[in-house]
Amino acid sequence: MTRTRRLLSTLMLVVGLTGGIATGKSSVSNLLKAKQIPLIDADVLAREVVAPGTAGLAKIVAYFGPEILLPDGSLDRKKLGSIIFNDEAKRRKLNSIVHPAVRRAMLWGVVKNWIAGSKYCVLDVPLLIESGLWKYYGKVVVVFCSPEVQLQRLMKRDNSSHEEASARLNSQLPITDKVLYADHVVDNAGTPEDLEIRVNALIQLLDKEAGWSWRLSWLFPPFGLLSAAFTLARKGCSWEQEAQDCVNPALRYPRHSRRRHLGRGDRWVSPSESPAARAATRP
Repeated sequence: MTRTRRLLSTLMLVVGLTGGIATGKSSVSNLLKAKQIPLIDADVLAREVVAPGTAGLAKIVAYFGPEILLPDGSLDRKKLGSIIFNDEAKRRKLNSIVHPAVRRAMLWGVVKNWIAGSKYCVLDVPLLIESGLWKYYGKVVVVFCSPEVQLQRLMKRDNSSHEEASARLNSQLPITDKVLYADHVVDNAGTPEDLEIRVNALIQLLDKEAGWSWRLSWLFPPFGLLSAAFTLARKGCSWEQEAQDCVNPALRYPRHSRRRHLGRGDRWVSPSESPAARAATRP
């Protein structure tokens, strides 16, 4: 664990959950919610911050015009998507409106869980790695299946051809790259029953990792505030160190000496032992 993330763990443990298309991240998210684990879904928040009557929607209409609204006053996502598809400037403008609103909503969700006395909460963020937000989380969980299984699932789910599914996968960060950022890898190559067993194991791990220090920040708010201030003050230095210690400086992969891979006999494995890591380093 890097120094930044070690400091963050003195507060309530905040867990980032991510994966790739058709790896089963939503299935893991649904299982966590069913087991009463506090969970914040970034996709849900992204819809809420542009709902009718919100400041987010007002800003979008002000820039793109009222023609991107449906008759009921809600956002016409299909039309907006077609507008920004080949226009990088408009895409950046949309992101500058939506992303800060989503991040504020995520932060408020974490605060509400802390106030409620939760010892940890999980944030379901599809682009956790690509956005660089992973470094602000106490733990990162990646839902994994092999690229071959991922391709077959995507073809079946969307009734798409091999070429169409391959093109979608190739347009995204490979899942074999994402696992290099993970503290815990949930292997979803098996059955739904297998997945539930691994999610149960993940919950047990998070319960242990949350420890007891979260109680201090909850019972004594000044402790939490001081820890957060210390974290912010040290963040610049620790991120510089992370860049020096990464596996691949060009991509800034963090170095994890041990990663929990749920689904391989429930034991600690190093990145070099992980089948995903081996696949990522193949020529």
